[in-house]
Amino acid sequence: MNPWIRLSTGCAVLAMAACAAIVRPGNAELAAGVRLYETGRLDDAARFLQRSIDLGLDESDQVTAHKYLAFIHCAQGLEAQCGEEFRLALAIRPSFDLDKAEAGHPTWGRVFRTVKAGRR
Repeated sequence: MNPWIRLSTGCAVLAMAACAAIVRPGNAELAAGVRLYETGRLDDAARFLQRSIDLGLDESDQVTAHKYLAFIHCAQGLEAQCGEEFRLALAIRPSFDLDKAEAGHPTWGRVFRTVKAGRR
């Protein structure tokens, strides 16, 4: 089940104050950033993703935001920045890995493998 659906269902049951404690401040920006990324609005997506990190996310969501920022930088030909975002994600969760489709991408797959190999 989609975690956003679970969260919204749970929030309907919980008092609003309790629900606010569950939702981190940056969650809405993260969701917007991913949607913008998926529609190809990379500059807007990057702004929302960075803001989500700045506002506060749990560790898993921080990794997701850094991953998408890495994808954006690689798509824009900024491989050093792409690698830095992957380094930040791996610093938060050393076991982080790309899924098979992501790892097969000709640019960010290669950058990710290089960064991850350098951490060993």
